[in-house]
Amino acid sequence: MTAFTSLPEFAALLAASPAADASALAAAAQRNGQLTKPPGALGRLEEVGIWIGGWQGRAQPQIDHPQVVIFAGNHGVTAQGVSAFPSEVTVQMVANFRHGGAAINQLARLHGAEVEVVALELDRPTADFTQGPAMTEAETVAALQAGWNAVSPKADILVVGEMGIGNTTVAAALAAKLFGGTGMDWVGRGTGVDDAGLTRKAKAVDAGLARHADVTGPLQVLAALGGREVAAMAGAMARARVERVPVVLDGFIACAAAAVLHCATPGALDHAVAGHLSAEGAHARLLEKLGKQPLLSLGLRLGEGSGAAVALGVIRAAVVCQSGMATFAEAGVSGG
Repeated sequence: MTAFTSLPEFAALLAASPAADASALAAAAQRNGQLTKPPGALGRLEEVGIWIGGWQGRAQPQIDHPQVVIFAGNHGVTAQGVSAFPSEVTVQMVANFRHGGAAINQLARLHGAEVEVVALELDRPTADFTQGPAMTEAETVAALQAGWNAVSPKADILVVGEMGIGNTTVAAALAAKLFGGTGMDWVGRGTGVDDAGLTRKAKAVDAGLARHADVTGPLQVLAALGGREVAAMAGAMARARVERVPVVLDGFIACAAAAVLHCATPGALDHAVAGHLSAEGAHARLLEKLGKQPLLSLGLRLGEGSGAAVALGVIRAAVVCQSGMATFAEAGVSGG
């Protein structure tokens, strides 16, 4: 059952969410220091293993129930010619996800995770944000609730993905509004637009920024410029924060959703790690604003949680080393 019915209530829940378990974090760090290896020899795997231990509340973390959720939405701003594909592709890809034919299905299967798809009123796109607010407050709350309610009580790590033709433009608009800059500073090729399409994207973002120049507050910015699937991702990440479930961030669009939380509450993304650096436009700049260093950089630009799912393999490696390696005492190795 959703614990909020308004944007202020959602903000209050996020602000009151707990930190990582300090005693578990200390115990994980202590255990790492006793494992049969030179200090720091496993590089960032050590950092990740300690981090996930703190959020799972145990010095020896496990990943038994990874959850992958894809949120899908359509966008009125596509009327501005910002995508190389029509909005109908969103519906078609949702069907593909549900039939197991997409990249994310294969990657989730690799980790023993089911893919849940939450389609958000695909027959009713958000409003064109160049003409007015993309969503009303009630619509924004409903989308946040959809994400919040999608998080499984069994999840011990969460990957959230998205599908929505036009949503790289939405993400660029959110980033520009939250962190400053113009459309051209934040837009990228997305699904493969040409130079003219890139210019249209930048113009649409600039028009949205001008239209909503007086909007303040990260959640209000989400309503003015965002999309249902973007809000749902933010809702899921927030629920994970409240429940101390670690999150793996995907690409530019997922990070734009995360940016709303980051700007709303200090430390709101302490439970999240950046899975990868995508090939999309200003993703690197956005990660820098979030203070996140990606685990991987493979030139991916697919979305749908695919990069985060690939990074889940690295996180699993960190977990099995943190939890499964012997200590010097256990192994009878001297010099530890």
